[in-house]
Amino acid sequence: MRKFKTWRWWTVALRGVAALLLGILSLFAPGITFVGLVVLFGVYAIVDGMLAFGLASSVPALRTSMIVRGLISVVAGVFALVFPGITGIGLLMVIASWAIISGILEIVMTIRIRKEIKGEWLLALEGVLSIVFGVLLFIAPLAGAIVLGLWIGAYALVLGGMLIASAFRLRRDLREHPEMAAAA
Repeated sequence: MRKFKTWRWWTVALRGVAALLLGILSLFAPGITFVGLVVLFGVYAIVDGMLAFGLASSVPALRTSMIVRGLISVVAGVFALVFPGITGIGLLMVIASWAIISGILEIVMTIRIRKEIKGEWLLALEGVLSIVFGVLLFIAPLAGAIVLGLWIGAYALVLGGMLIASAFRLRRDLREHPEMAAAA
């Protein structure tokens, strides 16, 4: 039996509530969610750049490359924070390009293996849908940002519900096995 004494069921429940709140916010304001992702990237890039500077000072063999990497990260982070709209559009263009290239490669792979598998049309359809998705992102990037925000919202709602259910199950297990909760 697994020991639960270090678990606090309510912390799992709080994570679930936080995920539910994110999900609700994302569904009602998907654009804000997308901008939030861009801002989070900007902060991450700045922190990553600062850490690269720290590594440059401690590892002489990597000094030049780490300084360049750090500068690029800090500049990218500052750019994302100062111009979140442009950065967000750039991110969507990368996703669109990836979807189109992946779709083309999926179709090529399907053509090459069509005699070896049954139902290969599903792979080809996946490739076509990927290409269509990429093209739609290029045509309407704002709609793509909103859809991405909605997907994050849906995911967060499902995750939040699962976390809350897990928290209550953990609480029940702790009550059924009080010896495990004694140190909690």
